[in-house]
Amino acid sequence: MGHPFPIREIARQAGLSEATVDRVLNGRGGVRESTAREVHRAIADLDRQRTQVRLVGRTFMADIVMQAPQRFSSAVRAALEAELPSLHPAVLRSRFHFRETGPAAELVRVLDGIARRGSQGVILKAPDVPGITAAVGRLAAAGIPVVTLVTDLPSSARIGCVGIDDRAAGATAAYLVQQWLADRPGNVLTSLSSGFFRNEEEREMGFRGVMRARCPGRALVEIAEGQGLDATQYDLVRAALDRDPGIRAVYSIGGGNIATLRAFEDAGRECAVFVAHDLDQDNTRLLAEHRLSAVLHHDLRQDVREACRVLMRAHGALPPAGPTLPSPIQVVTPHNMPPDVPTPPPR
Repeated sequence: MGHPFPIREIARQAGLSEATVDRVLNGRGGVRESTAREVHRAIADLDRQRTQVRLVGRTFMADIVMQAPQRFSSAVRAALEAELPSLHPAVLRSRFHFRETGPAAELVRVLDGIARRGSQGVILKAPDVPGITAAVGRLAAAGIPVVTLVTDLPSSARIGCVGIDDRAAGATAAYLVQQWLADRPGNVLTSLSSGFFRNEEEREMGFRGVMRARCPGRALVEIAEGQGLDATQYDLVRAALDRDPGIRAVYSIGGGNIATLRAFEDAGRECAVFVAHDLDQDNTRLLAEHRLSAVLHHDLRQDVREACRVLMRAHGALPPAGPTLPSPIQVVTPHNMPPDVPTPPPR
């Protein structure tokens, strides 16, 4: 595999020894296939961050650790790599550790590996469970600052959280759903990817509070643990539709919206109102096709830029600043798509 990068840069990017990288690149054997994939992934990351590799300045290596559907983690990666060149005077490089689902113990192993190997900071999206909180504490004890992205770990040793006001987002979704349903009958399906993500819990509480106040007679039907993945979401939605013939609207907190809409179609049911989160590739297409009513969106580039700045302040590379404010929430319809959102390719 041809590349212009020194072995020491590849080793730093991959978090491996130079000897291991040399064995992989020269096909000497004695290296696990998973390790070889890490080396090739590091080269691909370096190629995307090529401008950062060539810059001279104080360099920070940050690790991005996320449990999220691939469509969202890819959006975060693209947002971060677009922002890296603007973070001068420092130079920030990034390593990525993404997974869609799995036990918390796997994320704990990733975080503990970073604590042993070293890093200038971690940007983390993870469930709020004791094992993760403890792992963040071990990172802090190792002198590695942690910033949570999108969803918080408030009882952990993280130094900051970047994202929207999730209760306000849920309340906004309830306002939109009720405005559009108006006096028509119908219950509302609320869909969480998991009950262990703090941001989804906050959104659900904000939604439920406003719905109870504005329309106490409208039932809310909750499903969870679909992990935001179409493969698992479909069965959960079909089962909910079979149990409750009155469901006519959806507030999708955790994703899997293609599967949700397919479940409505296969059941011969109308989804009169559908409010979702994040203009990822799936939601951008569904909104353009008028299959979603609105998407509650926030600027991921702004979020990752602020997360990087929080890490840099922790190292004294930027002057101190006040508390991080929540990101603005944008209500996006098919008629006001942000100009910087890519047009989805045809299916």
